[in-house]
Amino acid sequence: MEKKPPLPQAATLQYDQARQAVPKVTARGKGVLAERIIALALANGIPQHRDADLVEVLTKLDLDEDIPLPVYATVAEIFAYLYRFNAQQGNPHGK
Repeated sequence: MEKKPPLPQAATLQYDQARQAVPKVTARGKGVLAERIIALALANGIPQHRDADLVEVLTKLDLDEDIPLPVYATVAEIFAYLYRFNAQQGNPHGK
């Protein structure tokens, strides 16, 4: 019997240092919903990071839920990369 490929998964995070202590999950989904999240991100020029283990954790969280402590380091690396990328593009606030 052939194994079905796993459903695509996606999650989005938001972090505003002025208003939040910790990044929060703002969207998450599997299958068609994940494909829609990814398409919207691409259409709006939002950078993506692919990490199957991280998205597995994030898709289990409720919307607007703080990320759990075990993924802080990974998420911090991603945000640091995005801040550097935005600064290089002349857009220090990512807007």
